[in-house]
Amino acid sequence: MPERWDTIDRYLIISADTHAGADLREYRDYLDARWQEEFDDWAAGYASPYDDLVDATAARNWDSDYRQAELEADGITAEIVFPNTVPPFFNTIHSFATLPWTKEDFERRHAGLQAHNRWLVEFCGKLPGRRRGVLQVFPHDVDLAMAEITAAKDTGVIAGILLPAVPANHAVEPYFHTRYEPLWSLCEDLDLPVHQHPGTGGPDVGGDQPAAPMIFLSEMLMWTERTLSHLMYAGVFERHPRLKVVWTEQGGLAWIPAALRSMDGLVAAATSSADNRTVTLFGTEIIDSLSMTPSEYFARNCYIGASFLARHDIGLRYEVGVDKIMWGADFPHEEGTTPYSREALRNTFHDVPVDECRLMLGGNAGRLYGFDLEALTPVAQRIGPTVAEIQAPLEVLPPSNSGAFAGSFADRMTG
Repeated sequence: MPERWDTIDRYLIISADTHAGADLREYRDYLDARWQEEFDDWAAGYASPYDDLVDATAARNWDSDYRQAELEADGITAEIVFPNTVPPFFNTIHSFATLPWTKEDFERRHAGLQAHNRWLVEFCGKLPGRRRGVLQVFPHDVDLAMAEITAAKDTGVIAGILLPAVPANHAVEPYFHTRYEPLWSLCEDLDLPVHQHPGTGGPDVGGDQPAAPMIFLSEMLMWTERTLSHLMYAGVFERHPRLKVVWTEQGGLAWIPAALRSMDGLVAAATSSADNRTVTLFGTEIIDSLSMTPSEYFARNCYIGASFLARHDIGLRYEVGVDKIMWGADFPHEEGTTPYSREALRNTFHDVPVDECRLMLGGNAGRLYGFDLEALTPVAQRIGPTVAEIQAPLEVLPPSNSGAFAGSFADRMTG
């Protein structure tokens, strides 16, 4: 009888957060024909502001064999792929892009996302069973998004959908709006988790002020975090008990217990039976209809793709839920853990019980995203870090990864 993934002497690791995309001009073949000439003109005038998308290692985003070798050397068996490179007609990577305001801009950028999604399906198909992708959709046209989601489900390699955050007072309605009910129902029925990832859909802070980039950076987590309260207060999880929503690369775990304590208190105060007359003026029939607390809805419906998981985060695992946390390497970003993922895991997980590690490093992602864990077991036996290796505390920090987002790798390791 073959060994099970949760009994072998190695960890089966699924990175719940990696990034990929096509080389810029490679997207041309994935565009509808009507856009290709316009794409040629646009691409001829585009210069990438990101060194890691044009340097010698950029091919890790689109070269399947190169990427597989890098991840296997890092002990990672399978991955969930988020976008990384610049799609057609965007001025930046999708993770830093604002939402379209006009019909014309929406049509052009929607064509760009379609090109990326087509490329993604093909890219994930090059490593079946070990690579699954997240489909990008815009919230502007719910019927169009639903059609794309339905078609993507049939590919067998799409693990969920990525919705951008919606900033305040945008032309697009926020996610507490009832217009999204058919979308939530569809994702629930198709068992496709909905994702929020920082940066997507932030407000346009402008570029004419020296502080603008730092303002964007400091607020980027806020816009995706607030989606949690929007879904809670709108009763989305009450009406859709099987809907799964994931917050990925959200800067650790500390924000979750704080947010849930706040929401639990506010919901309790806003019910019609509460004593606080001032707060109950803001209560609604939806709040009265909730059968669970926000903390309970989170425990049932929500997950965390935890890139940058540090020692102080792992101490919060019981508050967040060991069965809700999915480790991510953030490959190929220089602020990620590659090529020091083993060292990062040792630093964070060395004194965590093995059964809990198995869940957070692979089991939770395998269950949520539909990976065949038994089929992946032979790969993990070949490349995964041993249990004994991860249980050994880290004595010497590796060199800095030169990342700038959250400080150097060494700084994060000691955080």
